[in-house]
Amino acid sequence: MQQAITVSTLNEQIKGLLESTFVRVYVEGELSRITHHNSGHIYFTLKDAGSAVSGVMFRGNASKLKFRLEEGLKVIVEGAVTVYTPRGSYQINAFNIEPAGHGALALAFEQLKAKLSAQGYFDPAIKKAMPKFPKRIALVTSATGAALQDMQRVAAQRWPLAQLFVYDTIVQGEYAAPSIVNAIQAADSQDFDIIVVSRGGGSMEDLWGFNEEIVANAIFHARTPVVSAVGHEIDWLISDFVADLRAPTPSAAMQMILPDQNELLQTIDILGQQFTQSLQQKLYSAGEKLSHLKNSYERHSIEQRIKNRLEEIAQLSARFDQSINFVTENAARKLAPVAENLARQANSNLIQNRNRLSTLLQALQAQDPKQKSRKGYAQIAKEGKVIDLSALDIGDSFEAMDSSRSVTAVVENITKF
Repeated sequence: MQQAITVSTLNEQIKGLLESTFVRVYVEGELSRITHHNSGHIYFTLKDAGSAVSGVMFRGNASKLKFRLEEGLKVIVEGAVTVYTPRGSYQINAFNIEPAGHGALALAFEQLKAKLSAQGYFDPAIKKAMPKFPKRIALVTSATGAALQDMQRVAAQRWPLAQLFVYDTIVQGEYAAPSIVNAIQAADSQDFDIIVVSRGGGSMEDLWGFNEEIVANAIFHARTPVVSAVGHEIDWLISDFVADLRAPTPSAAMQMILPDQNELLQTIDILGQQFTQSLQQKLYSAGEKLSHLKNSYERHSIEQRIKNRLEEIAQLSARFDQSINFVTENAARKLAPVAENLARQANSNLIQNRNRLSTLLQALQAQDPKQKSRKGYAQIAKEGKVIDLSALDIGDSFEAMDSSRSVTAVVENITKF
């Protein structure tokens, strides 16, 4: 038996053979799956109707290109064949790339796009609005594809109330377009809120079924709002332009058409708080208004009026008492000196009158006949009134009395001393 070699040895031998044989080649084909890397390198696939080969153009050569490599562009690549031994794969290391004409698929895409645009298929005015809370959603996609699982997962997280119905269809190859059309028409005949036409990413050829005119017609004539969610964000297809809504990916489609239950719950909480605050504010305002009305009623009620009048009377009475007290105190202050002076004057007059009375009393006592018992002394009276001798004239009758007797006499002679 011949001795076996390792995989690495085999790949190294193939590498040496290929790279020494295909030192410089010129290959014509159509560009696909172009990647402009941050490093400056360009990775691509070069293909024709029968096969494809990977290619790379490193930064040094890529910087010399005078045009940008685009999907579907037909080119002639000048380069060398290299082998990447760890994977046992080979690729063309491009030294230079020249355009060889327009790619057939890209040209077909642009032609159909222009035709449908002229017919009004892309008019924003005819786009149907998406329902805010869809209940039944038809998913036109492959039942075995990853896109379906992504959509179901996102829908379960965002809005579990939505019912998803899968319309299994072929999404790649020559039979894809008729299958997609049949699925769209079947779903449109049912009572669905939204139809989502979707599949995962792939090359332009893989996605070509969604660029067919029959698919565009099915989407355009559907009564149900249609969402196109095909490929990745960078992929733009005819279905994207015709659909009522374009989503960059299948999972993004579910995020765009379904409400987020968590956000809705938060919104409900916020609305609840706002309602509570509003209700509290209204209750507070109503309470303030009621209190104001109550106070106003109390201020204008009969009881309050009587109370106010009584308070006014009490205030007037208090002010009257204050005025009387003020006048009295003021008068008292003014009368005090007068009263004091009057008292002094009265006391002085009293003393004087007492003194006079004492003098008169003494005089009276001195003239009292009962007290005049000295010999030769008598009191003279005329017509019952005590008089002096000087009051008598000749011929006047008078009485002379002492303590024991009274004598009536007539004046016959008057002698003055």
